[in-house]
Amino acid sequence: MARLSPALMLAIAIGITGCNRNPAEKSSGKPKVIATFSVLEDFVREVAGDKVELVTLVGPDGDAHEFQPTPQDVAAIGDASIVFEIGAGFESHWFDKAFQASGSKAERVVVSRGMMLDMHEGEADPHIWHQVGNAVHMVEKVRDGLIEIDPANASHYRSNAKRYVAKLGVLDDWIVQQVKPLPQERRKLVTSHDTFGYFAKRYGFTVAGSVLPSFSTEAADPSAADFAALVEKIKKEGVPAIFCETSHNAKLVNRLAEAAGAKVAPPLYTDALGPAGSPGATYDGMMRYNVTTIVEALRR
Repeated sequence: MARLSPALMLAIAIGITGCNRNPAEKSSGKPKVIATFSVLEDFVREVAGDKVELVTLVGPDGDAHEFQPTPQDVAAIGDASIVFEIGAGFESHWFDKAFQASGSKAERVVVSRGMMLDMHEGEADPHIWHQVGNAVHMVEKVRDGLIEIDPANASHYRSNAKRYVAKLGVLDDWIVQQVKPLPQERRKLVTSHDTFGYFAKRYGFTVAGSVLPSFSTEAADPSAADFAALVEKIKKEGVPAIFCETSHNAKLVNRLAEAAGAKVAPPLYTDALGPAGSPGATYDGMMRYNVTTIVEALRR
C-alpha cells in the first residue's frame, strides 16, 4: 500500500480545495471532468470533444500504480463535476484519499463496474483496457456519465460514442487478423508485470510469466528462487522474447532475458499512453503498436 505523499498530507491537513486557483479566472461553464489516467483521458476526449474541461491526473508514460497526487490535483478533484476511474484496485490506494481530502461532490464513475474481472489469489486484475471489447464497455460508461451531468449535450455524446465504438470494432478485427498467422506455440508473453491477462484471453496468447508476479508495479522485486524459476520456465517453453514497458524500469527485464537466453523486445505501452507524437499517443495507436511489436518479436 502506497503511503501518502507529503503534498497530499498537507492537502488533507489544511483542506486546500480551491486554494491553487486564480480568483480572477472565469469558468467556461463547461462541466469539469477528471480522468484518473491517460487511457481514460483518450476515451473522454473521443466522446466529449470540446464540451467539457478535462483534467488528467496521471499523464502519458505515468505509472498510476505508484502515483502520488499534488495539492493541485486535489484542488482539481474538488472542482470536478464527474470523475472517471478504472476501479478494481488500479488507482484506489491514492485516489480514494485524494477524493476525500478534496471535499469533492463529483459523481464517481467506475468504468470497470459491470465487468467480469479476472481474479488471482483474491486480487482483481484492473488492466481491462488491453481487450478492445472492454474498451467499448468503458466508452459506454463515459458516454452515460457525461449525459447524466450534461443532458443538454446528450445527442453529441451519443453520436461521438457510436462513432468511436464502430472504430473500436474495426480495431478488434484488425488485431485478430494480425495475430492469426502467429503459430500458437509462439504466442507466449513474458512482461515486466502482470498486465496482459485480458489481452491474452481475447487474442489467443498465454501469459508465461512476469518479472513482477503482481498486477501492480509496487510489488517487491522477485526473490532469487522465483527469478530462477521464471528463467527455467522461459527456457523450457522456448519463449523467444521478453517485453518491458514504457513506464517501467527495464533493468530486471534485461537481467531476465540475459539469464534465459531470450531477446528483449521493444517496450510496450501498458499502464499509460505515450506522449503526443509517439505511436502510443492514442488508445487506437497504442493497441496497434503493441500488437505489431508483439507479433514481430514472437514470430522471429
